[in-house]
Amino acid sequence: MTPAELSRTVLDAVCRAVDAGELDVAPPERVTLTEPGPGGCGDFATNVALRLARPAARTPLYVADVLRARLLDADGVRDVVVTGPGFLNISLRAHDDLLTGLVREIRERGTEYGHGDALAGRTVVLRVPYEVRAEVVADAVARIVATQGGRAEIEHGEPVTLRPVPAPEDPAPLGLDAARWALLHPAPHDRPRITADHLVQREINPLFRVRYAHARVRALTRNAHDLGFAAEPGELNGTGTPLKTPLADHPRVLRAAATRHAPDRLARHLLTVADALLPLLPEVLPTGEEKPGAAHRARLALAEAAGAVLAGGLSLLGIDAPEHL
Repeated sequence: MTPAELSRTVLDAVCRAVDAGELDVAPPERVTLTEPGPGGCGDFATNVALRLARPAARTPLYVADVLRARLLDADGVRDVVVTGPGFLNISLRAHDDLLTGLVREIRERGTEYGHGDALAGRTVVLRVPYEVRAEVVADAVARIVATQGGRAEIEHGEPVTLRPVPAPEDPAPLGLDAARWALLHPAPHDRPRITADHLVQREINPLFRVRYAHARVRALTRNAHDLGFAAEPGELNGTGTPLKTPLADHPRVLRAAATRHAPDRLARHLLTVADALLPLLPEVLPTGEEKPGAAHRARLALAEAAGAVLAGGLSLLGIDAPEHL
């Protein structure tokens, strides 16, 4: 079960409780899932019971208990624990089911995985000063807003609505990709560094790690083809555990980057994905006399899913995702 499927499952539980007369409330448009917080447990948590308690004229714990009973009957849900004032902590039947479901969803949607409708029908006006970093940030925000169904209009003049700390010098000598990363990776209130370390082809360079991870995935796909096998989602037996949360978080990160006009969130998220992916890559292909098997196909599918997230994210930042590096 993917996070999107689980979100729909929780929403369905709300609707069924309303239909049965257990809750007198209008169901929300969507249910947000997060990692369990302090004191929580399981794979995902949601505050939907707290959100519905007031309009339902019930306590959060009552709403949570109603929804817990409904969710325990849902396919793919192993357990539901109510913690704190009414948080629902949901455990899925098997870790690999979640990760495999994620891989399938990402492979189906490709670089559009995480696109949604949070800003559907909305026009976002970005009024920026005539300054290179502001222009680059606005361009990236416009791209990210479009992933959530919105449209951005970039204007100049007062009052300015988007004013990141300016670049201390012209970033053009870094080249297009490194210059954009140097301007987009820091938070808007941080001064960007326009230094040659953005060009270093080593792991100390965050941009290199992101682009290298993507290029290695593309190379693995080519190598697997030469060995006569292709990716196929399947059981991973714990392999790729560090990738579970970053991949599941990608839709949330895109929404936040779009609604808060913060492409730096996406840039840092891509680095998290790359750093979780890189240790997996040496395990993808068979070694020595080993024959390609289901585990290799599953690992390749996971790597390709992460590669799609990296490619889509880099494209939104206006940065090339290389096939070779």
